[in-house]
Amino acid sequence: MANEYRAWRVSAHILLGLLSLACLLPFVLLIMSSVTDPSDIVNKGYTFFPSSFSLTAYEYLLDNSEMIFRAYGITALTTVLGTSASLMITSMLAYPLSRRDLPGGMVIAFIVFFTLLFNGGLVPTYMVYTQMFDIKNTLFAQLVPWLLMNGFNVLLMRAFFMNSIPTPVIESASIDGAGEFKIYSTIVLPLSLPIMATVGLFQGLAYWNDWNNGLVFVTDANLFNLQNVLNKIMSDIEFLSSNSGMGSGGAAAALPSETFRMAIAVIGIVPILIAYPFFQKYFVKGLTIGAVKG
Repeated sequence: MANEYRAWRVSAHILLGLLSLACLLPFVLLIMSSVTDPSDIVNKGYTFFPSSFSLTAYEYLLDNSEMIFRAYGITALTTVLGTSASLMITSMLAYPLSRRDLPGGMVIAFIVFFTLLFNGGLVPTYMVYTQMFDIKNTLFAQLVPWLLMNGFNVLLMRAFFMNSIPTPVIESASIDGAGEFKIYSTIVLPLSLPIMATVGLFQGLAYWNDWNNGLVFVTDANLFNLQNVLNKIMSDIEFLSSNSGMGSGGAAAALPSETFRMAIAVIGIVPILIAYPFFQKYFVKGLTIGAVKG
């Protein structure tokens, strides 16, 4: 029995190791491709073992470092502010909807669900945000549209509150004289760290990777986030490369269009990879904290 158990553990570790390696290989290929000589990619394709290396793509990015650093700051600011505000608004809507004694709760829940199925379309949405709320070319254009509150996250939190927050605990606090906001802040939120961490992670990634809001609502280059700046630089390279007037031997031939695509992905994803280990312990802690002791 001991030998069978040991063999099973070894097999399980080998399998998990192979799966982990399969998850890491795309990132390795991404980084190696970003430092490969552009001519090698054109002639031989992408490989883990390039015959020659080049930092041309990163040198090109370095020439635009001021714009990129500013975009990093805007992206980081909108990610922190947007995620924090989104968690607060989402949880403050989801908690009342989880209470079965809320008057009109089913109607409000249906309205939230309705937003998952239908929307007003791009043109009406653009007109509302630019003409009624006047957020075009402001920081709010990166925060509010489509991202500040998501109907799916509201329903996800609502289901968690209904299934994981003990009703007797809420009733006991109410009998002791605690108001609704007191119950929400001192009982519900501490018991909801798992869903808060999960939704916060989803929202943070959504804000960090968002490019659509900047594309639609921002025309001032000084307010571009990281994704919009990288997309603009990539578009400039593609335009120059496809300009027939430059010829094959002109400056366009020296532009690292293929490796630059990979360098863009590295620039966009590396900060998340660096930051995630520091937040992982809070995410894992949120999965185990909040248990109700009987």
